[in-house]
Amino acid sequence: MSKGIMRALVLESHGGLENLKVVNDHKIPAVVECQVLIRVRASSFNYHDVFTVRGMPGIKVPLPVVIGLDMAGEIADVGPDVTGWNKGDRVLINPLNKKRGLMGEMMDGGMAQYCLVDGDQLIPMPEFVSFEDAASLPVAYGTAHRMLVTHKTIKAGDRVLVLGASGGVGTGCVLLAKLAGAEVIACAGGEEKMGRLRDLGADHVIDYKKVDFSKWAIETYGKPQRRTYEGGVDVVVNFTGGDSWVPSLRCLKRGGKLLVCGATAGHDPKEDLRYVWSFELQVIGSNSFYDDNLTDLMRLISEKKLKPVVDKVLPLDRAVEGLRLIENREVLGKVVITP
Repeated sequence: MSKGIMRALVLESHGGLENLKVVNDHKIPAVVECQVLIRVRASSFNYHDVFTVRGMPGIKVPLPVVIGLDMAGEIADVGPDVTGWNKGDRVLINPLNKKRGLMGEMMDGGMAQYCLVDGDQLIPMPEFVSFEDAASLPVAYGTAHRMLVTHKTIKAGDRVLVLGASGGVGTGCVLLAKLAGAEVIACAGGEEKMGRLRDLGADHVIDYKKVDFSKWAIETYGKPQRRTYEGGVDVVVNFTGGDSWVPSLRCLKRGGKLLVCGATAGHDPKEDLRYVWSFELQVIGSNSFYDDNLTDLMRLISEKKLKPVVDKVLPLDRAVEGLRLIENREVLGKVVITP
């Protein structure tokens, strides 16, 4: 690497993944007031990166931009007015910049050798947490942690059905629900993913391509009863929306909870309010993640109570290939890039 320039994965225009290029001459940014330069050691993809490449209605991304929300690394330089941090400190980055928005979307992100962040985005990494594990956390595991733990939506003995269980948020939900002592039903597509979800501790796995998850839950646990609390599942984690919304309502027991943090299959699904009032259901939304979520997740890793699911660790030269695997849903868990 020549002085002042670095390698980076740059999105030049919206469209397909062919618009992403690994360049060797991207300028290393200089720190200014309240900023810190990070030597990125690991950065992970989320499906949000696919949406950024395609372009999202209502969001004007300043192009060209280095993509990548999640990153962990070492402090390479500290700007004026940043206190409490030193060169060489190992840090995880909260991707949300309070002034400008998301890293890798409204400003350059983690798919580069260096990245500029604000000092208040830094979170110290415990000694025994790897860069790869830390970089897996923010968007996916942070969202799962807030949805299940911060909002106190699950408890020991609950039957928790997770849709989209093979992705980043999904695997995070499976692991955190098991850690809480829940009975976990994981829904995914294909025998290989189902087998790996069993290995992660899922009590039951369902191939959603072959089996109606709602009917399976009703046949397994009984039809939910309006006058008692018998039948159905306690919690459904649904960040897909679309055609899965009403079936999710249908298999919840009286007083059950439908947790939502996204809508990958459609944000405007058919609704049936009769289930909501008849069974006193709770629809609980969860948005984003905060430093406390990420700090607690790293504590769980350091105590060997949690291990993020990383499907592949790839060099920057293969970053486009890694995002293609995410786009085509060919992985279980996270794809991590080491710039």
